[in-house]
Amino acid sequence: MFDYKGKVVAITGASSGLGKQMAEGFAQCGANLVLMARRVERLEASAAEWSEKYGIEVLPIKCDVTSTESIQSAISEIEGKFGHCEVIINCAGGEKGTGTPLLDYKKEDWEFTLKLDLTSIFECTQAFANLMKRAIATGKQTYGRVINIASIYGLVGNTAIPTIAYHSTKGAVVNFSRGAAAELATQGITVNTICPGYFYTELTQQTLDSEFFQAFAQQSVPMKRYGQPGELNSVAIFLGAEESSYVTGQAIAVDGGYTCV
Repeated sequence: MFDYKGKVVAITGASSGLGKQMAEGFAQCGANLVLMARRVERLEASAAEWSEKYGIEVLPIKCDVTSTESIQSAISEIEGKFGHCEVIINCAGGEKGTGTPLLDYKKEDWEFTLKLDLTSIFECTQAFANLMKRAIATGKQTYGRVINIASIYGLVGNTAIPTIAYHSTKGAVVNFSRGAAAELATQGITVNTICPGYFYTELTQQTLDSEFFQAFAQQSVPMKRYGQPGELNSVAIFLGAEESSYVTGQAIAVDGGYTCV
């Protein structure tokens, strides 16, 4: 099970953090990769390393997921290179105005976050699902998987740091994925959501190691620790696999138990 040899997995936000971690997880399973992000030099470095280390093909593409033209250009490049794409992981995202209370939140920060964290998911899902549908119809692939990265804060609120736009968009991603799953259920394409908790990445290491967040983990996370690099990979690999053909419309939290208490 979970043999990805000959399959193509595309990942947005693959230049760093969870996107990069998941990309290498799929590389270890033999998948060919499409790495998408704005910082193409980082993608090219990963492509050179992983193609040699794992014996796979890796296509780095400079892509801004807030640009329709950039997404469509990436689709054309993927079709030209591989002709198919079994899995898309929509991982690019961020928030403007983090830490700003609701009553003071700026409309322009709201609109920025909405475009980056929600509209991009809609556009990428639509574009890749159409690519998958074409490739399935022509026999170039047999199934499609859309995996959208939301957050535990798409499932619950929080008292640690005000992030009202992030909560809103991530909650919308969870239900967008359910709606998309229902529409695509007869097309051979599943749509699921992963809701990560707090994970160590190069951007969060210093913050999560702070006294406040270490105390927060002890109080709020049943495992009393934050996620380590690679601990998200297995869920993505499971959801992207051909064998997971009867799993769709689900939101899986990977959070050390944060949302279970």
